[in-house]
Amino acid sequence: MSTSAPLYGLLAEFATADDLLAAVRRARQAGFSVEAYTPFAVDGMPEAIGFPRNRVPLVTLIGGIAGGCGGYFLQWYSAVVDYPLNIGGRPLHSWPSFMPVTFEMTILGAAFAAVFGMLIMNGLPRLRHPLFDAPDFDLASRNRFFLCLCARGTFDRDKADALLRELPAIRQCEVRA
Repeated sequence: MSTSAPLYGLLAEFATADDLLAAVRRARQAGFSVEAYTPFAVDGMPEAIGFPRNRVPLVTLIGGIAGGCGGYFLQWYSAVVDYPLNIGGRPLHSWPSFMPVTFEMTILGAAFAAVFGMLIMNGLPRLRHPLFDAPDFDLASRNRFFLCLCARGTFDRDKADALLRELPAIRQCEVRA
């Protein structure tokens, strides 16, 4: 690995979830931008990291409303404006007959918006991440817990090293982008 690449952050490996949770809290109190990687969900971790509010439900709602309005408008336009047919004396704007397609288009629009919104907000697809090159980082999906102090903004390398030395980490390393 080239040492001329910019620093992505400092990575620390922990044996237990409790050690990682305590380390995340201390790092956030010290003012660092942190990322935590665990093999399973850890209670209290999103709050400790300062996880931002999720906007996928709002995107899903907007997609559902747009899909429903689009499906209804398409049927109304074709039945009332573009090609009106008087069949059996029913009104041209017979909204009950428009509801099944409107419902289905609402669900379809919401589903597409949820999937694509989630992918975009997560920054996916990202096929390569700097942490993939860290030693033993593959254990994050099995039995180890990792904390990354990200080198963003005003990152003080000496302060980060001092903080990681105080923590009960198994191993520390630097990660280059």
